[in-house]
Amino acid sequence: MKRGAIVLCGGKSSRMGQPKALLPFDGEIMLQRVVRLVGEAVEPNRTVVVAAAGQELPPLTGEIKVVRDKHEGQGPLEGLARGLAALADSCDAVYATGCDVPLLVPAFIEHMFRLLGRNDVVVPRDRRFYHPLAAVYRTSVLAEIRQLLTANKRRPFFLFENVATLEIPVDELRVADPELASLTNLNTPEDYHQALQKNRDR
Repeated sequence: MKRGAIVLCGGKSSRMGQPKALLPFDGEIMLQRVVRLVGEAVEPNRTVVVAAAGQELPPLTGEIKVVRDKHEGQGPLEGLARGLAALADSCDAVYATGCDVPLLVPAFIEHMFRLLGRNDVVVPRDRRFYHPLAAVYRTSVLAEIRQLLTANKRRPFFLFENVATLEIPVDELRVADPELASLTNLNTPEDYHQALQKNRDR
């Protein structure tokens, strides 16, 4: 399987109060850190960062491709579509993440790829809550995502309903990430400071 990765960073960061992609974290910038961690499981030249139009980004290595959202406010499916389109010719499946998971565990990404099997998507599920930005997608689902966006069905759940999706209870993923840190995204200043402290305590 040819693996790729998509890092979405085009959100408005309204609850954080400042752009999450540019936050400092333990001597790195948040987006740079997440891209580095993803790069331990996926070749950097098969990693795409999806940003908003005009969004400021920190410097990234030349191997990392950057694409921009075409339509603002479409949610993660729009970003997935942009990233999948950029990787469709070079990858069979991609791991998708946000830029706000500084404690991401590369072994978690590896484990998610192994779980994909013959499915189109493998996604963590915590009771009724899905983690679409800690999931693996075959690039072949791009056509379905485009149809959903055209129909104004922007929730990832609609995709999971329409393609072969393996839902993994989050507790079963502790074998690769005991603290499920890969599922802990930062939305508020409190989340950010807690993650910094947790990283210091490791």
